[in-house]
Amino acid sequence: QVQLVESGGGLVQPGGSLRLSCAASGRIFSIDDMGWYRQAPGKERELVAAITNGGSTNYADSVKGRFTISRDNAKNTVYLQMNSLKPEDTAVYYCNADIASVDFLRFQGYWGQGTQVFVSS
Repeated sequence: QVQLVESGGGLVQPGGSLRLSCAASGRIFSIDDMGWYRQAPGKERELVAAITNGGSTNYADSVKGRFTISRDNAKNTVYLQMNSLKPEDTAVYYCNADIASVDFLRFQGYWGQGTQVFVSS
């Protein structure tokens, strides 16, 4: 079984920084794309940033220049460094990864449980 576990959320003042982590564990054969999504109250879940296995990245326009996604393939972990945070960044942040398990050698999407980020003074 495969699972994603996020950490690093919390309360921060506007202009502050947070670093989110998401570690994949279980019977993993291979991990392809990894990414972060967020969902604010009353809004749909949206892509924040994504990174391929080779390190190519993609960002939502609203976070370009402020957020940085990275990954450590040896640790099966993806990170989201969030700087210059704004109140509109307040949301539950979810990790997503395309993973092929040892038991089912086809890539399928997995989601973490979500971590709350609250930006307020």
